[in-house]
Amino acid sequence: MVEQTIILRQNKSRLSVATLWSGFLTHKWFILAVVALLGLGAWQSARVLLGPAIVVDQVKRGRLVETVVASGHVETPYRVEIGSQITATVQEVLVRQGEKVSKDQPLISLESRELKAAVVQAEGALAQAEARIRQLEELTLPSAKEALAQAQATLLNAQQTYDRTAQLERNGYATRAALDEAQKTLDVARAVTRSAQFQVYTASPGGSDYVMAQTQAKQARANLDTADSRLGYATITAPRDGVLITRSVERGAVVQPGKTLLVLAPAGDVQLVLQIDERNLGKIALGQNALASADAYPDRRFGATITYINPGIDISRASVEVKLTVADPPDYLRQDMTVSVDIEVAAKDEALILPLRSVHDALSGKPWILGLKDGRASQRPVKLGLRGNSQVEITEGVAAGDVAIPQSSGVLAGQRLRPVRQ
Repeated sequence: MVEQTIILRQNKSRLSVATLWSGFLTHKWFILAVVALLGLGAWQSARVLLGPAIVVDQVKRGRLVETVVASGHVETPYRVEIGSQITATVQEVLVRQGEKVSKDQPLISLESRELKAAVVQAEGALAQAEARIRQLEELTLPSAKEALAQAQATLLNAQQTYDRTAQLERNGYATRAALDEAQKTLDVARAVTRSAQFQVYTASPGGSDYVMAQTQAKQARANLDTADSRLGYATITAPRDGVLITRSVERGAVVQPGKTLLVLAPAGDVQLVLQIDERNLGKIALGQNALASADAYPDRRFGATITYINPGIDISRASVEVKLTVADPPDYLRQDMTVSVDIEVAAKDEALILPLRSVHDALSGKPWILGLKDGRASQRPVKLGLRGNSQVEITEGVAAGDVAIPQSSGVLAGQRLRPVRQ
């Protein structure tokens, strides 16, 4: 009897389990939905009680470097404007913009036919003047000296004849007419001698004919030098090594003196020209080092040094112009290229560092942070020290290991939250 009772109970239990399982299968989606809702409700309840999970920043000790960040451009300390010294037609432009050139390299060729003809004409005039000097030296002067020798011989003979005639006239052996004729012959010989002496003098170095011939030769040589110089102006060359950054001339154009045709950036030192906010003027000084990068090559950095600070302020932009010299400029730098510069103005080891994103009113006189106290956000005043690009030194108000809530989290003071450390 007892065994029958036990068997009956077992059959009823099996029937109950089967009935429950059948009911679950019939209403399984409804049951699962109820379980999910209950779980969601429990999670929401915990979230309300404990607050949302918020990623927080932690105060840490480390080295902090304060920099002044600014952007600017590349330029050489000076630029050379190249133009024509004569009015002429451009025959050929031999270089392109951006091309590197060396000193005395031809850049522009101008029409030069008239200039070449002027050189030929000046060469002919110089040759003629030099021939006149050679004529005086080789022909006129020797002929004048020969004529002087003959005149001197004639004068000597006329003097001797006059002396004999005068003696005979005193002794009564010659007439007065003979003496007068001898005197006339002597006077003529003297005049011819003086003329021959003058011819020798004028044809000799220092004489009027010779000086005039030399003057004409010098003038002809000066005219030739001028013609050669003007012919040289027909080829415009580079005054020194550098890079052509501007070209404003083409073949066939008529150029005139005073007009800039090319602009050359001389090779050598490169400088970075920046506009720095005047609020940072007290932080920068001559000799400070900086790291710069071109916007076109952000991963390549190079060193620079502050070498100039403008003593005046640009009122319209509330900025000051600062120039940095790049002692070893990389090859990829180009004129007027945009650069970003980080000027190191201060550094500190073992500083209490916090990301700047967690500091409220950082530029005001009363900065503060949202810390964590008893599971709730708590506003805490702090004092700031050095400021880096993305981090700031906290000198008062926190200790190492404290946490701060980023401004972007949207958390308000007094709100409960669950901190998540990075």
